[in-house]
Amino acid sequence: MSESKPLRIFQTLPLGEMGKPAQSASEPAKASKQAAKPRQRRVASIPDIPEQSAYRVTTLGRGTGTLSAENKWRTEAMRSHRTPTLLWFTRGQGRITVSGVTRGFGPHNLVYLPTRTMYGFEPVGQVMGFAVHLPDDPTLALPDEPLHMRFREVIQQNEITGLIEGLQREIDGDRPGRDRAMALQAGMIAVWLERQMSIMPEYDLTPDASRRLAAAYTALVENELRDGRTVAHFATQLGVSPTHLTRACNIACGRSASAILTDRVHYEARRMLRETDLPIKQIAEKLGFQSAAYFSRAFHKHTGVSPRDFRRSG
Repeated sequence: MSESKPLRIFQTLPLGEMGKPAQSASEPAKASKQAAKPRQRRVASIPDIPEQSAYRVTTLGRGTGTLSAENKWRTEAMRSHRTPTLLWFTRGQGRITVSGVTRGFGPHNLVYLPTRTMYGFEPVGQVMGFAVHLPDDPTLALPDEPLHMRFREVIQQNEITGLIEGLQREIDGDRPGRDRAMALQAGMIAVWLERQMSIMPEYDLTPDASRRLAAAYTALVENELRDGRTVAHFATQLGVSPTHLTRACNIACGRSASAILTDRVHYEARRMLRETDLPIKQIAEKLGFQSAAYFSRAFHKHTGVSPRDFRRSG
């Protein structure tokens, strides 16, 4: 497997209080050395349900689309996408967790997520923007690492908004050469990202051992999500104790290792209940639960409703 690079953040605005990284306590040299190892690229170990389309642009906004009350679980729970995704926030603020590291976001912030990057965000008040889903096509030469960019210049804000709106027009239209036009428009977005990376100062989202360890942990969870693994299993793979792994995750994002794992598994459960007609027993098996009854109890404890009622409500 090829190695992926550490998370990076680019900014043209100083981070506010919400964006300040938490202070890390001193940690054992062994864990620091282990956590500093390059994070391995995630490789899918199980077949997935195909995305709705190779190119998609959805609107972020309270009351509609992704941020509606009905779809709140789709944004705040830890999850990932099976294709590269770009989030462009034009209004509002909140907190976003990418690969186990939490940062603040505000207006004119862009977050780029490579395929299978675990993330979730919690909006504060009214948030607006776009979610852009691109094909996992090597010819686009998209970045192979998550990015968080903050733009102050109006010209930069207008450029990316224009590129996204241009792609949306091609997706919604039915003109000759539509497929080629979408590919070219996506290519321009990739080039634009590359240019911004070349002119902006670099900030490391994983500046210490705790954040590197949290990022490595989320990558392992994504890779073995449906194998019924425990926190102890992942800690062993990372060469640390479960207690140390939980401490690192709490420093990086304010959540324990078990909370991250549980949140991610139950997001996948909800997605499968809503997007497939698989029997509940089969979903439980795919997610590594010992039985359908155990899955139902765990799901109810996490969501407040039974799997059957959740499916019916959708």
